[in-house]
Amino acid sequence: MPFAKPFDPAQVEAFGIAVGIGLLIGLERERVASARAGLRTFGLVSLLGALAAMIGEDMSSVAPFVLGMALVGIMIVAAYLQHPDAVDPGTTSVAALLLCYSLGAAVWLGHATIAVMLAVVTTILLYFKTELRGIATRLEAREWVSIFQLGVLSLVILPILPNRTFDPYDAVNPRQVWWMVVLISGLSLAGYGTLRLVGARYGTALVGIAGGLASSTATTLIYARNTRSTPAATPVAALVIVLANLVMMVRVALIAAVVAPGMLTTLVITISPALALGAVSLFWYWRAQTVGKTLLPETRNPTELRAALTFGMVYALVLFVSAWLQEIAGTQGFYVLALVSGLTDLDAIALSSMRLFSLGKLQLDAAAVAIGLAMFANLVFKTGIAVSVGGRKLGLQILWGMGAVGIGLLMSIGWHAIQASGL
Repeated sequence: MPFAKPFDPAQVEAFGIAVGIGLLIGLERERVASARAGLRTFGLVSLLGALAAMIGEDMSSVAPFVLGMALVGIMIVAAYLQHPDAVDPGTTSVAALLLCYSLGAAVWLGHATIAVMLAVVTTILLYFKTELRGIATRLEAREWVSIFQLGVLSLVILPILPNRTFDPYDAVNPRQVWWMVVLISGLSLAGYGTLRLVGARYGTALVGIAGGLASSTATTLIYARNTRSTPAATPVAALVIVLANLVMMVRVALIAAVVAPGMLTTLVITISPALALGAVSLFWYWRAQTVGKTLLPETRNPTELRAALTFGMVYALVLFVSAWLQEIAGTQGFYVLALVSGLTDLDAIALSSMRLFSLGKLQLDAAAVAIGLAMFANLVFKTGIAVSVGGRKLGLQILWGMGAVGIGLLMSIGWHAIQASGL
């Protein structure tokens, strides 16, 4: 056999992974009575995809792959035409089978890891059909508009912005500023959507978490107002308010993981004492809460163009002033800005600190101090909202919980300040 090639165990492994992918997706399809393709069919189709890719590679041609995909598509469509189902037209199974074929080819071409990941995601999407359809039907027009607006912010506006700085401190980059707008809008939309989808059905804890992601300020305000009209709901309000403000700190850490990964470990250390002390207070609040009405914070649509533009301008201004203060007044002036800015807008000063750190204009510990000070100021501001709106009873309820979180932040701020000063 002059054309025989030596045995390669890697080829056997590739075919094995391809078959495994097909069996995984096919196993899910077996539970659908109307599906015209199941376990064996999906396994064979994925194997065919890998084989077509192998032959095409040897021939240096995409023809085998294209021909194989055409045959698979014709086969499954013919199966549904021969045995039509009034309930299930079969479009999902057709798409899944063609995707399975492509994943088999991807495995042969050396993309086994991503192919397996996509196979798992595909199986999840197929399995949770009812749940996903339920989510889609529960979305109101404004939620769909929010999703579309996020698409405009990220896919239309972001790519056309210039990717260079225009200020004398090389800090304000229009594309980077808008990327932060997209990031904050997307994260807020996740919390906003969770609040709309889960409603009050899953209890105060989830509302506190989602409210902290969407807007801890709005969550604090709505629950503080509720205690005025329903004093018995004060323990529930205290639980939600403290939890939302703990999530606010976790939210900043999530942003750092995307924007400034080099800060993540330090930032986690910074918020850990506050989270630990806050968790202890949450346990007490949880035991003390009485049955009350779980309210949904009325948060503003975070992807609305006006809201996005406002945040973008605030962030750009804070970033410019931060770079300017860092230049003329050093870190001490920047700390003052962090305290003042953090009172009403934590995201802008936190992102500015991360940006200056990434540019090498701010030391790691100094950036951690600035973010910690902004968090502390924001915490004080929302405690003031709760006391002024909710009254003395709510103030006494949340004071030791919010105070414990504040003490944890001050401990970390002091430690990082010592590190930043070199003492």
